Amino acid sequence: MNPVWIIDDDRSIRWVLEKALGREGIPSKCFGSADEALAAFDHGQRPQVLVSDIRMPGSSGLDLLRHVKANYPDLPVIIMTAYSDLDSAVAAFQGGAFEYLPKPFDVDQAVDLVRRAMTESSHHNGAPIETSSVPEILGQGAALQEVFRAIGRLSQSHATVLINGESGTGKELVARALHRHSPRKDAPFIAINTAAIPRDLLESELFGHEKGAFTGAAALRRGRFEQADNGTLFLDEIGDMPAELQTRLLRVLSDGNFYRVGGHQPVKSNVRVIAATHQDLEGRVKDGLFREDLFHRLNVIRLRLPPLRERRDDIPLLAKHFLQKSAQELGGEPKRLTDAALKYLQGLEFPGNVRQLENLCHWLTVMAPGQSVDIPDLPAELRDEPRRDLPANWSAALAGEADRLLGSAPGEVFDKLTRQFEATLIRRALNASGGRRIDAAQLLGIGRNTITRKIQELGLDGVKAGTEED
Repeated sequence: MNPVWIIDDDRSIRWVLEKALGREGIPSKCFGSADEALAAFDHGQRPQVLVSDIRMPGSSGLDLLRHVKANYPDLPVIIMTAYSDLDSAVAAFQGGAFEYLPKPFDVDQAVDLVRRAMTESSHHNGAPIETSSVPEILGQGAALQEVFRAIGRLSQSHATVLINGESGTGKELVARALHRHSPRKDAPFIAINTAAIPRDLLESELFGHEKGAFTGAAALRRGRFEQADNGTLFLDEIGDMPAELQTRLLRVLSDGNFYRVGGHQPVKSNVRVIAATHQDLEGRVKDGLFREDLFHRLNVIRLRLPPLRERRDDIPLLAKHFLQKSAQELGGEPKRLTDAALKYLQGLEFPGNVRQLENLCHWLTVMAPGQSVDIPDLPAELRDEPRRDLPANWSAALAGEADRLLGSAPGEVFDKLTRQFEATLIRRALNASGGRRIDAAQLLGIGRNTITRKIQELGLDGVKAGTEED
């Protein structure tokens, strides 16, 4: 059995993989550079699987991948990198990589991946693309790697894609990346937010209109479908599309034909549709607000974008990028976040996700007094202001309520105690924070949205600082 080749200029990585494969009875051979592996190929040697880093002195892992795919197209190649960005992932998959493994990786996962590669052959074709110095989508955490992999796998596809994600997670960025790394990259990318255009105008925006079709239609107008011919049309907030337009969109997705407003001749358009929404489309289908057949037409490939709270490890990288971007736009030196400020930001919920972080960095570039930004320099609504401890008698008050409630029916005791416990804690936290809900939420270790929901559920809307009801 031919060995597994491990190519990495990091000796520790080579050692870890060699030992892990050895424990599984898998023979391996290590190389410190891609050039050494290329020389071994020249001498007639061949591995069963090749595991290579991307960035190394001399020839890169992508150079090695290109050589392998040109001469040994069925040889599985697993690409590793500590620089996990979108361009690297796409370059690896377009170059024919079997899989893309970001560092640091789980050793057992790596061994399983090698085993899988040993039983399968890679049949991808294509050439690696040039990587840009500034990735279009930043992120090195595991939560974003699945998105990078999906974009890489879709790089030769024309399939319809549905992107799900909260507001501010970068749905349009991903749509642009899918277009840029697709066979349609030289054709137009047209984006339209279906929720931002009045219902009466949306039909004309999408499909165009004939001259004289309605008052004010002084000339023929090509709609977004015609403008995006042979390219990509991005339909943002598709869940808000009116029902009558859902029917027209379904027809276009079915056969590529549509009529301009006021037109009688069908227009043919070859467009790849990428749709996005922050809503639960399955739920809207059940509620009769979204056509089920249209949902299935759009839901060919689905990508879920993780919210920023699921990729907290990326916050330092993103913050540095946005601070540099803001400084460049304003013609100054980029601000620097202290370790304490970064740690604090990583603990925030960021309901506005990456967009909120970008806006924060722009605010800091303009408003922070010095080049070094610490916690006191953050906006007041985010800053951890001085907290007072909860009143010392809160536990005694809760104990009294518990004694009273124990006289209830047995099946009701636990529910009542739980609600009373939550209500007492929230009242005390609001009193301790001077009535500021965001500070009360921080005292309790919960999110702002959670405390707002609890206040409504428990009927505490009228509770203010100093008016708690014990």
